[in-house]
Amino acid sequence: MSRPEWQRMPRRVVRSDAPGIMLVTGATGFIGRRLCRRLLADGHSVVALTRDAQHARDVFGSMVRVITSLDEILSSERIDVIVNLAGAPIIDRLWTPARRTELLDSRLSVTNKLTELIARLEHKPDVLINASAIGYYGVRGDEEITEAARGQPIFQSHLCQAWELAAQAAEEYDVRVCRLRFGIVLGMSGGTLPKLIPAARMRLRVVLGTGRQWQSWVHIDDLLDLLWFCIKQEDMSGGINVTSPQPVRQQEFAETLSAQFGRSIPVRVPAGILRATLGEMSQLLLEGQKVLPTKALSAGFAFRYPELKAALADLLRAKDPVKA
Repeated sequence: MSRPEWQRMPRRVVRSDAPGIMLVTGATGFIGRRLCRRLLADGHSVVALTRDAQHARDVFGSMVRVITSLDEILSSERIDVIVNLAGAPIIDRLWTPARRTELLDSRLSVTNKLTELIARLEHKPDVLINASAIGYYGVRGDEEITEAARGQPIFQSHLCQAWELAAQAAEEYDVRVCRLRFGIVLGMSGGTLPKLIPAARMRLRVVLGTGRQWQSWVHIDDLLDLLWFCIKQEDMSGGINVTSPQPVRQQEFAETLSAQFGRSIPVRVPAGILRATLGEMSQLLLEGQKVLPTKALSAGFAFRYPELKAALADLLRAKDPVKA
């Protein structure tokens, strides 16, 4: 088997042949841990911004420089790339008014401070990679969605729009900004998949509502490959969909997952129960989006796992090397 794309790429940052210095926020999260280990394996230096320094040191040891405030970075220091993954999980608790404020503040406060850091750095970073989500597009039914689609006046879309707008402020300092709109990220050390596996192991095929809502997903390795692709390619900027080119309906997702464990029995969760229990947050489960990674494909990016069956088989077969 050929080496993964991220390993085949030269050990360099844009405009430099030397290993780069990467500032990562949200470094101890599901995606952040995997990203930092890849960067370290490829010879880069990592600076991790975290609220819990001891936890970060437990995760990375002495391999990563851990900071709890951006003020710890001197204006004369060199930062080549910033990857901003910080933000409270959107589906952990009900969207009460207080929780909505928390979700927004957790994203905007760090992003605004990153812009302030960029403003005072004598050597500006080449690129800011800022996380976002396909919730940016709101509720779209069966519409095929590319990066050209606009947002909607609902909370999940407003949250992403505000986050992306805050990140765009870095462009004022001649920093390239990539706003990565993540779909459902599949991995074994976090995210949605580990929560779905217990029912599938019990041979239950869980269908939410009609099951016809679209689920735009991406294998964690493809996400990290595309993130690095965006760092490396100077013509990548703006909103970028990070999803497999083959989205599936929720019922097909459930069937494909349960098939990994043998024959299954369908169990349907009525939409009314989810709406009554979760309120507007039920949109994330019942109102999916059919999102296509048009920019990535047009730029020549190749997905390792475009098909759901192969992606799930890979994840369930291999032991995830990153511990929660």
